[in-house]
Amino acid sequence: MYFEILRPYLIMLCSFRYARILIGFCWFLAAMAIYLSIWVAPSDFQQGENYRIIYVHVPAAWMSLLIYIAMAISSVLFLLTKHPLFQLFSKSGAKIGALFTLFTLLTGGFWGKPMWGTFWVWDARLTSVLILFFIYLGVLRFQQFSVDVASIFICIGLINIPIIKFSVNWWNTLHQPSSISQFGTSIHISMLIPILLILTSFLCLSGIFFILETRQIILSFSSFSVKSQINPQNNNRKQVSFYTDNRSSKST
Repeated sequence: MYFEILRPYLIMLCSFRYARILIGFCWFLAAMAIYLSIWVAPSDFQQGENYRIIYVHVPAAWMSLLIYIAMAISSVLFLLTKHPLFQLFSKSGAKIGALFTLFTLLTGGFWGKPMWGTFWVWDARLTSVLILFFIYLGVLRFQQFSVDVASIFICIGLINIPIIKFSVNWWNTLHQPSSISQFGTSIHISMLIPILLILTSFLCLSGIFFILETRQIILSFSSFSVKSQINPQNNNRKQVSFYTDNRSSKST
């Protein structure tokens, strides 16, 4: 199966044209979200100002799940097509997803300290997110040995995603239930808009990281192919000069 749109030339051309626009849009969304979350959104009557960490904690948690789902889809496509771009997406996604998952755990600890009295509890939601972080690290490790094994491992780890999502409903946990679902939201609109803006900026930031790494790998492959074409010519020239030098020395 061949994907015309996934050709390296088109990727380099489109990324060069639209990368700066994506970076500017990311900065604009982040600035708007910071302004709305600090100066517009009201304070919580129970948690006070400490609740504002939700504006980065919740989008980071969503990103850790969305990136893994995208990685699973990319891994299935790689196993079916063997297209290197899908393998590249899984490799980049594992790095970005691990960062977002770690950021989720850290911000969750700082959010839970005033509420629970400790940075960490072996809660079902927290433990399943910690497992997701180790899965990301396992993917990065497996990719150093075998891309096929790493892709299969990603598909198996997809089982943990619904556990993270429904852990607060299946077990009695300290973590509060989801305030946003497909049936609606219990968050006020002044609080919901900054969360969605931060989520969109995180999506743009992930896209920027993926574009930069993709361009770097394509350029590295291009330089390697050019060097491999140049080196044989240099070797032949060295052999010719060495042969002529030997002939001249014998003649003298």
